[in-house]
Amino acid sequence: MRVATRRERAKVRAPSYSSHAVRPKPGDMHELVEAVDYLNLVAFLALSLAAAVQWWKRRDRASFWALLAFAAIAVVVVLGRFISEDSETLATDILTRFDIAVLLLFPYLLYRFTTAFNPRDRRVDAGLTVLSVIMITWTFALPDFPASGEPRPASFIAYLVGFLLHWTLLSVISSVRLWRAGRGQPTLAKRRMRLLASASALLTAALFVAALASEEDSPLAAAGGLLAFVSSIGFYLGLAPPQLIRLLWRRPEQRRLQEAIQGLMTIAKSRAEVVERVLAPMADIVGARAVAIRDSAGVVLGAYNVPEGTVKTLQEGGPPPSLDGEHVLELDMPDGSLVVWTTPYAPFFGDEEFQLLRTLGALTAVALDRVRLFEQEQVARLALEQADELKTNFVALAAHELRTPLAAIHGFVQTLNRLGERLDETRQGELLQALERQTERMSALVEQLLDLSRLDAEAVDIVPARFRVAARVDELTRISAGAEAKVDIDIPAELELEADPTAFDRIVGNLITNAVRYGEPPVVVRAQQNDRHFRLIVEDHGHGVPIEFVPELFERFRRSPGSRERTQGTGLGLAIARSFARAHGGDLLYEDAAPHGARFQLVLPT
Repeated sequence: MRVATRRERAKVRAPSYSSHAVRPKPGDMHELVEAVDYLNLVAFLALSLAAAVQWWKRRDRASFWALLAFAAIAVVVVLGRFISEDSETLATDILTRFDIAVLLLFPYLLYRFTTAFNPRDRRVDAGLTVLSVIMITWTFALPDFPASGEPRPASFIAYLVGFLLHWTLLSVISSVRLWRAGRGQPTLAKRRMRLLASASALLTAALFVAALASEEDSPLAAAGGLLAFVSSIGFYLGLAPPQLIRLLWRRPEQRRLQEAIQGLMTIAKSRAEVVERVLAPMADIVGARAVAIRDSAGVVLGAYNVPEGTVKTLQEGGPPPSLDGEHVLELDMPDGSLVVWTTPYAPFFGDEEFQLLRTLGALTAVALDRVRLFEQEQVARLALEQADELKTNFVALAAHELRTPLAAIHGFVQTLNRLGERLDETRQGELLQALERQTERMSALVEQLLDLSRLDAEAVDIVPARFRVAARVDELTRISAGAEAKVDIDIPAELELEADPTAFDRIVGNLITNAVRYGEPPVVVRAQQNDRHFRLIVEDHGHGVPIEFVPELFERFRRSPGSRERTQGTGLGLAIARSFARAHGGDLLYEDAAPHGARFQLVLPT
């Protein structure tokens, strides 16, 4: 590996990547050196062309510095072939020194390529830049370069040592950075980065071998040229590996990904399963720390290894935040985007992998949408089953609850119609009172059923009006519980509420009736208004609601075993009360009272 220029008075010699045209010498060694020189010429020109193509496609900082670095080698090789070694002109001498100066630039440009991915230390960067400027200046200031076989003066030896130290320092820094950056990367990216690191080390070794060669056609010169050629192959495979090699290198990740896709389309039944099966392999193929898929509305369909706070930020439509300095990429795909948190090296060394991610992201979005539809179908099926059960319960309840008072009414009417004249006034009064109770019972049931139908159809009109809470609760207590019931009302007399009176009566009347019917005295009713909400609490001191029945407490036609034993009922009261509360923009809540009992809390907006 050589570059040289001949001048009759001051012959110059320095290490490089190819030899100039030399006087033909007999022997196989000369032919070997010439062949290696031509191989290097073709290899480094192809390498510079590959770097140019990559820069044209990417137009980023890393590809720009790679283009400059490998274009510098191409310039050295081409100039080395065409500078005449017999010319003694000043232009030839300047051109030769320029060739060596460009050679000195290569390790610096390679170093700048490695710093394009991560912020560099400004002091180190400034020191290496100054060192490169000094070496280039020294190249043009050095009086002579001794020719082959001539003694090497101290000034040249000092320059040669400085040249090798400068090259070695920059080469080692670049190689170490690339080698370390390959840790944790996918197989393809790791091999590309480590091939670049190894090629840089090989080129440095070639430079040392060339510097030791005292003859231009010596075995050391041939060995240096061969090392340079091997390094060019390493650079090429690291910079732009052929498609077949890419496929071979990414086989471990691709095999796992294919298995995940097969399972995704046939097995996955939930979003968590999709994330587990596909997003993790997707992250592995580009060495990503985390991956998230968003639809066109910004909703996160699935996420892998993404903190909850970051998911919330994405859901709110904000830009993807960084995770501990990770490089963030958002890849567009049909009907959404794929957010990837990865190393800054990944986009350069895994460009095709990111194209693959877009396709896989679209496929995963389809799978997630399929899961969403499946879940909706499951919910709809359960809702239909519940509706069918409610319908069955309703029919059974209506048949039972309406038949009982209707049969009683029919019996009373028959008795009065057939035996009315024979009955005394006391007996007639008892029958009429029983008839009234049964009609009231049937009327209440019919009213509940009508309430349910109106609430389901959202046909309940909420018409707010201002009223005093204490007076209205006192009246509801007398109607719902009777005068004999022990109900303590702890409500400020001046407290007023603006709410729908009908909805308020239905809710509170039901709560007081239930507390008196199923609880134990004393029953306490409290109310307060703060934080823009009105809260009314009805609390008794009975046994409370069994903990296993609490989830079904507000469901229609649900009654606990204890309530069935104590009194008749339909299981509709609390369901209707909560529906009225929610129609009013509020809610009805339950909690156990202390030390025992049931506590219902009505919350209405003011």
